[in-house]
Amino acid sequence: MAEPQIPTVDLSPFFSQDEDDDGKKKAMEIITKACSEYGFFQIVNHGVPVDLLQRALQLSSIFFDYPSQERLKIRAPPNAPLPVGYNIQPQQSPEKNEYLWMFPPGSSFNVFPQNPPSSIPVLEDVFSKLTKTAAVVEGIVNQCLGLPTNFLREFNHDRNWDFMVALRYFPATESENNGITQHEDGNCLTLLFQDGTGGLQVRKDGEWIPVIPAKHTLVVNLGDVIQVLNNNKFKSATHRVVRPKERSRYSFAFFHNLKGDKWVEPLPHFTKDIGKPPKYRGFRYSEYQQLRVRNKTHPPSRPEDQIGITHYEITS
Repeated sequence: MAEPQIPTVDLSPFFSQDEDDDGKKKAMEIITKACSEYGFFQIVNHGVPVDLLQRALQLSSIFFDYPSQERLKIRAPPNAPLPVGYNIQPQQSPEKNEYLWMFPPGSSFNVFPQNPPSSIPVLEDVFSKLTKTAAVVEGIVNQCLGLPTNFLREFNHDRNWDFMVALRYFPATESENNGITQHEDGNCLTLLFQDGTGGLQVRKDGEWIPVIPAKHTLVVNLGDVIQVLNNNKFKSATHRVVRPKERSRYSFAFFHNLKGDKWVEPLPHFTKDIGKPPKYRGFRYSEYQQLRVRNKTHPPSRPEDQIGITHYEITS
């Protein structure tokens, strides 16, 4: 396996009141290179207190240790558009994890654990702070792509459809170690905070590279929406989780999402304006999201049969 090559970017110039054009330029150069090659990088000085993230991980691990009958009480209401609350992968799924899924604070769809007692305010605080950091990262990606100022923010202005997932991956067995199989995220971008267990890997140049946990670091990966909008200039990151033996793995993933009624297709900026053909046909985002959810609720017998963004590729 190749040596770890995941770049770490200091975002402090984007949070500072002082102008630091050199710092911003350096960060954008690193991000542009990483996103052009494989869509993965890490950030420090990102605006989210690490002790808050650690507290959220601790609370989620306590919840996941409750008896299954207690966890199963935290289920989505019938009218929820996505499976918020507690879920566990079906027995036949190649992925071996359980998760707690939540919408933004105040959403009528949210179903939170009442125990541990401090769970709700901590989870809502983490969600709010990750929302702000994701907006900063989206703005940086906007600049790196050379799009008009605030284009992505205006295109993706509705934050009601962001969601956050607390995950526990079960320890590997002698015969099987998948946590999450190889995939790309279907959203705009994802922020991830992982414990020290390890197991996250990103595919680059045909090899799996470990994303080594670092205490003060958030992992960022681009999703399919960005890849389609920029016509493959920036990549949607291919990644997976390999479960370690003898211990569970905990993480928080924040998904900077898109409203379901949005139409997604390659932008003229990356197609007709520069004389290149679109590589994808347009689609309604909710349609793609439904296909992705079905991958989870009714997993195919073979991981390669899961539907991804190649479903919309123009092949002729």
